[in-house]
Order: sequence, then C-alpha cells, then structure tokens
Amino acid sequence: MEETLSTWFIPGATLVLGLGIGFVLGRFIPGGASGKVQQRLEDLQEQFSDYQHEVVTHFNTTASLVKKLTKSYQDVQDHLNSSANRLALDEITRQRLIAALKSEAPKGKRDTSVSTEAPKDYAPKDPQAPGALSEHSTAKQNA
Repeated sequence: MEETLSTWFIPGATLVLGLGIGFVLGRFIPGGASGKVQQRLEDLQEQFSDYQHEVVTHFNTTASLVKKLTKSYQDVQDHLNSSANRLALDEITRQRLIAALKSEAPKGKRDTSVSTEAPKDYAPKDPQAPGALSEHSTAKQNA
C-alpha cells in the first residue's frame, strides 16, 4: 500500500509543482503571446484615436472655409449692389442693374419643377396596345 501511495504521490506533486512554476513564469516573463496581442491592441486604439482626431479636424476646417466662402460671396454681392447704385447714371439703368444682379444670385432652394418620377426601364407604348404580359401579346404567340 505504501508503494502505491508513493507511486501516485510523487507524480501528482510533481505535476502540481510544474503547473505552479509554469504559471509563475508565464505571468512574470514579458514577451509572451498575450503581451504582443495587448501591445497590438493598444497600437490600433491609438491609430483609431488619431484617425478620429483627423476627421474632426477636417470637418472643422471645412466648415470654417465654407463660412469664409459664404461671407466673401456676400461681400462681393454687396459691393456689386452698392456700385450699381453709385455708378448708374439714371434710375432706369440703376433698376436694370440691380434686377440683373438679383436674378443671377443663387436661390436658396433647388428648382423642383423637374419631375421626380423614377425613370422607366421600358419603352413607352400606345395606351390602346396590349401589354407584354397580356394574353393577346404577340411575344407569347411567337414563342
């Protein structure tokens, strides 16, 4: 019985001791697989954060430039209106210049007089002619 106990005890104790040593070495030795994965994750998070910052900066710059463009356009329009008032020789010429400037100014809304109906993917036909899926269709008779 004593032989059986030592036969099982020594390998069992060795197994537990080996697992403990492996665990301690795995936790405290740097450069393991989990350390590389963690480093890669941190790098990707930093790259994503930088990208988000670039996007925000891009849109802020774009908004600022569009605002400047709008202001410049308004300044040009005001300059043309004041010049038309100042330089026109008579009232009729002045009114014509101002009307021409206002008619060329961009409108706030798009022209919606164009049809918004989806394009048809078939050729128009005579309203009295039978349709392609009709029982009396020539396409079915020829087939």
